[in-house]
Amino acid sequence: MSTPAKPPVDPRLTPVTTLPPRPGPDEPPFAAKAQPPRTVRELVGELRNLGVQVNDVLLVHCRLRGIGPVERGPRGVLAALTEAVGPGGTLVMPTFTELNSDTSLPFQRVTYGLSDAEIDAYKQEMPPFDPVWTPASPTMGALPEVLRQAPGAVRSSHPQSSFVARGLLANGIVRHHNPLSHFGEQSPLSRLFSLPDAKVLMLGTGFSAFTAFHLAEYFQPKVATRMYRCVVPDWLGRPSWCSYEDVLLDLADFDLIGAALTESLAIREGPVGATRAKLVPLIPAVAFAADWMARHRADGRPAVA
Repeated sequence: MSTPAKPPVDPRLTPVTTLPPRPGPDEPPFAAKAQPPRTVRELVGELRNLGVQVNDVLLVHCRLRGIGPVERGPRGVLAALTEAVGPGGTLVMPTFTELNSDTSLPFQRVTYGLSDAEIDAYKQEMPPFDPVWTPASPTMGALPEVLRQAPGAVRSSHPQSSFVARGLLANGIVRHHNPLSHFGEQSPLSRLFSLPDAKVLMLGTGFSAFTAFHLAEYFQPKVATRMYRCVVPDWLGRPSWCSYEDVLLDLADFDLIGAALTESLAIREGPVGATRAKLVPLIPAVAFAADWMARHRADGRPAVA
């Protein structure tokens, strides 16, 4: 008995190979297979190739997702950075606390739509800043918080714009941070500017996160100012609101400054993990930004919407 012939198949109904799910905005497009986590040793080698040297002083901005998987996660990245600069080097990172203020954009976002009574109640629950216990804002990423909790780390005392450091020069960089000035004289940025070989390491971040450009805002011949308010402890440790006037900080044109800087200054670039990293000398970068702002900003304000 012969086998009946199969009916013809409409080619339009032929199944196609299933495609992998579309990657998210922070993932590489359709990777062939997941890469194993990078080791600390591999990261150290890539940092060396980038130009990081033993005894370096690094102001680090890091987006961990850009680096990709690393053994031990953020602690592995910190271990690689620590090994790269050695015992004679120093790591510095911003540990800002933007929600410790009712004049910050993050505060306005979280209280948007609340009634005046609800905002007052929210403010009543805001704890005062404590450099030992107050965590860094989540917008800083995970790595600064890991460094803040690491043995030997010290943090500056500014209630909104603190920095954490660890290494040979850490205490000298973060001590006596003027509580009435974010990034001016007597700030960690100003002390980094006094070190001839200080560098900024950008791991998966853009120039909008280049905090050192804020120091250039203090160098302008015409400086716009504004009022800031934040919660600090009184002499009994109770919450107390502090108001002060300081430079109007605005990063709206930082990407423009960074693009111009890249064309004018020798910047080391190379792979670290899955990202393109940059190593920027801090003093020339701040000097360039100060000159750029003086020529492009009107009355100390960026001409960018």
